[in-house]
Parts: sequence; C-alpha cells; structure tokens
Amino acid sequence: MYRQVAGLKNVAAAVLTFKRENPDRFPFAPVRFVRRSRFRWLRRIWSVQIRKVPSRAFPSEVSSIRTILAAERCRLLHIYFGNNGLFWLPLLRRCPVPSVVSFHGADVHVNMDSQAARRLLLDLFGSCTLVLARSESLASSVLELGCPAAKLRIQRAGIPLDLFRYTARRKPADGAWQLLQACRLIEKKGLDSTLRAFARFLERYPNARLTIAGDGPLRARLEDLATRLQLAGRIYFAGFATQPALSTLYEASHLFLHPSEQTSDGNREGIPNSLLEAMATGLPCIATRHGGIPEAVTHLESGILVPESDPDELANWLERLAQDDELRESLGRHAARTIAKRFDLTAQIEKLEEIYLGLQR
Repeated sequence: MYRQVAGLKNVAAAVLTFKRENPDRFPFAPVRFVRRSRFRWLRRIWSVQIRKVPSRAFPSEVSSIRTILAAERCRLLHIYFGNNGLFWLPLLRRCPVPSVVSFHGADVHVNMDSQAARRLLLDLFGSCTLVLARSESLASSVLELGCPAAKLRIQRAGIPLDLFRYTARRKPADGAWQLLQACRLIEKKGLDSTLRAFARFLERYPNARLTIAGDGPLRARLEDLATRLQLAGRIYFAGFATQPALSTLYEASHLFLHPSEQTSDGNREGIPNSLLEAMATGLPCIATRHGGIPEAVTHLESGILVPESDPDELANWLERLAQDDELRESLGRHAARTIAKRFDLTAQIEKLEEIYLGLQR
C-alpha cells in the first residue's frame, strides 16, 4: 500500500489518518490527522461487544475528515481496506467527492458472516463510487457479498523490479540449502507446516538452514515448536526485515516457502507480497492452492502449488527441487518473467492513476 501511494506520479496524494506510526520506515508527506472522538471507548463497547457489528465513525470524526478534504481540495477519496470503508459509511453516504474502497484479504472474510455486517456491506457497495480488489479470488468473494459487477475492478499489488532483480542461483555445496519464508507471524501464513516440512528436509540435508523473516504474535509458539522439532542451530528467526535486508535474504536463498492456509475465522490471503518479491528475484517458490496465490503461481511452470496444511507434500517438493536442477532453474526464470509481465509496480500504479483520473471526468 505504501509503495502504491508513494509511487503516484500523475496525481498528488494526501494521507488522512488518525495516527502515524514508523515514519522512518514509511516517509511520506503530506500526512493529515483526522480528529478522533474522545468517546471511541463507548463505540467499542456498544458496537463491537454488545451489538456485534463493525464500528462506524462518529459525526465529529466525519466532520473532521470533511474539513480536511475541503482544505486539501481533494477530488477523490480512496479508503484502503473494507473494514475502514464500513467505519466511514456515515461519510460515504454523503461523500463530497467520488470514493474508492479497496479490499485486500482478511477484510473480505473475517467478521462478515452476521446479517448486520452483510447489510452494512451492501450499504457500502451502494454508497461508494468504485470497489477495488487485489486479486481475482478476492473479487469473486466481493461479488458474492453483493458488490455490483459494474463497480468492481481488480487492482493488483505491484513489485518494484529495480529493487527485486532476477538472480541466477547455483546449487549449494554439501547440501547447504538456504530456505526462506518472509511474512508476518500469524496463523494464515502456514508457518507450522513450514517448520514441520523443514524438519523432514533436514533428515536428508542436515546442512540446510531455514530463515523466518518477520515478526508477529506467533513467534514464541513457533520458537517452541522449533525446539520440539530439534531445529536448534538450523533455523533463524530474523524478526522484522527492512526492504534492503529482504532483498539480501532473497538473493542469498535457494528456495522460498509460503504455505498459506485459511484460518478458522475465514481469514484468507490475497496474493502475499513477499511471495511476489521472491518470484521477482528468481527464487523457486513452493506455495499453496489458496486465495489469490494461483493467480501468480502456475504449478510446475512458475512455482509449485501444494494443498493447504500438508507439511508432508511440502517436504516432498522441497526434496524434489533440491534434486532436480533443471526444474528448479526453470521455475525461477519463469517466476521472474511472470512478475515482470503481470505485477510490475510501475504498470500497476499507472493503472491506478487511470482509475483515479477516470472518475474525475
């Protein structure tokens, strides 16, 4: 999302937010602060805990964002994530400018089962000007939730190809395979499967090493699982990695894993950015038939697809790719070509700007 906003060239963007975090990692100006209601605690109790419906903005918050829109002379409002669209429904019903709401993954599936949430979604679809989804899979889900097809567009994530360049990789000596997964440490990323598959891979390649790049609420549990699987010394939890650090990790790795899976509350992926980045560098990738992943990965052509929650099949393909030099190299080359053709950041930003400018005509 940051890359998309910061990369706009033909339109000027102002970011509207309640608060700002990590400005050193995400430098951008201008940022304008919406005044948050001091009664937001009451909203949490009444809407979320008692009524079990998505919370919505108070009149004072709507007034604050309207003031900013007027002061910045904004001609269009883009709200990222569907749950934020629901929050700003009181504004969208009488929005002074055309409005776009984009859906990215969990905001399509999680906490959307109640009749109240479905009614609010229909209100959202009727109130906004356009709806964006980052994958065909998510677009199908949005249509099932009641979005009119005429209002829906697919807007994919973009990868900066100047930062994530193709690198040919050689088979490591002495079986010292470097495996990588980069993601937030949460349930839908399938990290349990990664660790269990790696434990089996180590039986054949004891000099292999797995790096988990990212942080999140499951870190302690995953570290405990790594201990129980006797992975000490062969697994490294790198924590949050900056973009340059990630580029270095991709280049130094031989195989990439991203076995996403649907969680019990219905949370699913769009298309993981780290998977696209890894593919752009020519890393052979093993992922799952999940969410929008098959839109980027074609089995045996640009990567490997396995069933969800199947560490044995994941391990089988790790072992096969370690043995099959021709397949491994072919997957990497075709993966990089796929990203250049369909997920180039520059092309995706141009497409988004066309959408913005088209709504002004």
